[in-house]
Amino acid sequence: MKKERCEVHYSGCVQGVGFRYTVRRIAAGRDVAGFVRNRPDGTVQLVVEGPPEEIDRLLDEIQSTFGSYVRGKREQRSPATGEFREFRIRY
Repeated sequence: MKKERCEVHYSGCVQGVGFRYTVRRIAAGRDVAGFVRNRPDGTVQLVVEGPPEEIDRLLDEIQSTFGSYVRGKREQRSPATGEFREFRIRY
């Protein structure tokens, strides 16, 4: 099965609203691995690997949950590295 890597930087009112914990909960129901973390500049970074359709579903659910908080989203896709075994919150 083909897997890919997706790195997304979310900006807006994305810290202090339960973003990371909700993303972890959403990811728990998907065939994905990676991490989500707050960045010092006020953005949230998501790095996720898995089948493209699973990543798309994850991103769609994040958008439907936090769309009103997100003001900007930078997304980059590349081949999966296989470095992750699970999905976690990084601090």
